[in-house]
Amino acid sequence: MNKITILVPVYNEVSTLETIVKKLEETDFCGLEKEIILIDDYSTDGTRDLYQKFPYKVLYHDYNQGKGAALRTGFKEATGDIIVIQDADLEYDPVDYAPLIKLILDGKADVCYGTRLAGGKPSRSFMFTHWLGNKFLSLTTNILYGSTLTDMETCYKAFRADFIKGIEIKSNRFDFEPEITAKVLKRGARLYELPVSYYGREFSEGKKITWVDGFHALWALVKFRFTD
Repeated sequence: MNKITILVPVYNEVSTLETIVKKLEETDFCGLEKEIILIDDYSTDGTRDLYQKFPYKVLYHDYNQGKGAALRTGFKEATGDIIVIQDADLEYDPVDYAPLIKLILDGKADVCYGTRLAGGKPSRSFMFTHWLGNKFLSLTTNILYGSTLTDMETCYKAFRADFIKGIEIKSNRFDFEPEITAKVLKRGARLYELPVSYYGREFSEGKKITWVDGFHALWALVKFRFTD
């Protein structure tokens, strides 16, 4: 494995995009060649004016579709041996990816999740409703799929490309997280969790996921347990 693809779904992140791209440029991903792909999900806040500053592939949506749709677009264009996801909102630090990637490079894992709830890393206090929803969804995942995950909803997910590219993603919004989790577990993935830092945002700071997305996530967990 020589190359890593970093997929960055972007929607209205004009204040943070340049910072996260700089962090990605400065981060060593276990010595792998980096392919950074930015997927703009129809930003309207001036974010699109920033892309000309970056020497990276940018994929554009003609209307807002959601994070899952952006990642589906990105997966099709990824050419790396490992694929990781990086939100553009600065809630996660790219330096935390190295241990996850190493498990894949060492041949021990097909998929690695970065958990915000295992302790040992800086973590901003969750909004109570988000913490409760996360716990409930992770518990539901474990009951339905016989797993022991602590943070199914985490953004930080690393995949062996040849494993993930055989999976069709149907969800358009934040229900991408339960769908991809359901499908990798059903396919018997060697899935590991490692702690990562979390610098969460409030709604006033631009956080986009809401309680409504929690219901969509729950439905996705149930649906994909019995369908594919």
